[in-house]
Amino acid sequence: MNPKTATVKKPFYQGLFFQIMVSIIGGILVGYLWPTIGVTLKPVGDGFIKLIKMIISPLVFGVVVVGIAKVGDIKSVGRIGGKTLLYFEVITTFALIIGMVVANLFNPGAGMNIDPGTLTTEAVNNVTKSSTLPSGAQFFLNIIPDSAVSAFANNTMLQVLLISCFFGFALIHVGGRTAEVVVDLLEHFNKVVFQIMSYIMKLTAIATFGAMAFAVSQYGVTTLVSFGKLFVAMTIACLAFLFVLAIITRIFVGISLWKLILYIREEIILAFATGSTEAAMPQLMNKFEHAGCNRAVVGLVVPTGYSFNLDGASIYLSLALIFLAQATGVELSLVEQLMILGVLLLTSKGMAGIPGSAFVALSATAAATGSISMAAVALMLAPDRFMGNYRTTVNIIGYAVATFVIARWEGLLDHNRAKSALDGSLPYISVENNVLAANKQQLNA
Repeated sequence: MNPKTATVKKPFYQGLFFQIMVSIIGGILVGYLWPTIGVTLKPVGDGFIKLIKMIISPLVFGVVVVGIAKVGDIKSVGRIGGKTLLYFEVITTFALIIGMVVANLFNPGAGMNIDPGTLTTEAVNNVTKSSTLPSGAQFFLNIIPDSAVSAFANNTMLQVLLISCFFGFALIHVGGRTAEVVVDLLEHFNKVVFQIMSYIMKLTAIATFGAMAFAVSQYGVTTLVSFGKLFVAMTIACLAFLFVLAIITRIFVGISLWKLILYIREEIILAFATGSTEAAMPQLMNKFEHAGCNRAVVGLVVPTGYSFNLDGASIYLSLALIFLAQATGVELSLVEQLMILGVLLLTSKGMAGIPGSAFVALSATAAATGSISMAAVALMLAPDRFMGNYRTTVNIIGYAVATFVIARWEGLLDHNRAKSALDGSLPYISVENNVLAANKQQLNA
């Protein structure tokens, strides 16, 4: 068979991107025109997210262990991890600064003149379930699970990642036939997990429709109007941050950020519509590997990024805090804003896995400053669902850039393959089609 005729281009209406966009438009219309129906569709989106979360832990374990075992050098893996954390710290600091600068330039809270005394922390406590950020020591202790089983049962990403690293290191030390058999078994296990993922992804359009219908019906279009200046400021801050990422990808990786965004557009739109980055995680990992990023890099950078590389959340936190100060008439000096920045560098890293994490971080930072009322955080309850769409979108793009940067930094990026994938000359084939092709090849053999 001629290779050029082996891949048949599907009609545009069969593409996932088109289906998701139609679902978003349909969900917005249903939520706006028939809000009662929109509210009842909440379980559709929630069920999809739960299905995705169901396979994330085994997927991360399989990908990370195989990646580490194939690198075959613990020092190399440690170097990848160190560079990853260094990059995350630098880039999230940029995100925090950009959010703060844009908030000062556009003054989205100016003129609101809200009296903090009229607000209460009760609603925020209900969202956060009265959770607090862990201390530095507790944060690191929380990475160690009570048992290997509990890490997977609770779907705690950093704990699963820790177990995966230990398992991969042990395989390197054991070596020989034992390591070969286990790695081979895990590779077959990964195929099965990705096949399950392909089944779940068939529900993407339905889940997107339900999530958007609920969001619009629950929070209404009026929220967009009343907090219009805040949304405009957030948009500008996100675009400014993407400009920084574009420079990084061009200089350090030699690829176009726009092409990278187009390559993962389905995952970006899915995360935007559902408000969950977990929804796109399995597919992202597969696409990054397809685009020439080493499996070990993908396995380490992406799961770690879900806890340490929250670019969109960082922009949101710094912007929201300055907005709250402006809305309640609090004048913040340069020294006070620098102090807020310093506190955010800590609070923004402990958010993963905490109910209402954004509100917990906002409350903790407000309390640390002493100048912004903790009750003022309640102002963010109304726009938060829509602001969450911003956070997830930028977070997803941040994961992508980080993976390619670290892979190139470590010399573990197939640059030609990356360019081909992003240019479209090496089209991405879904996991399900890959499995079917492999089975067909085995039968022909």
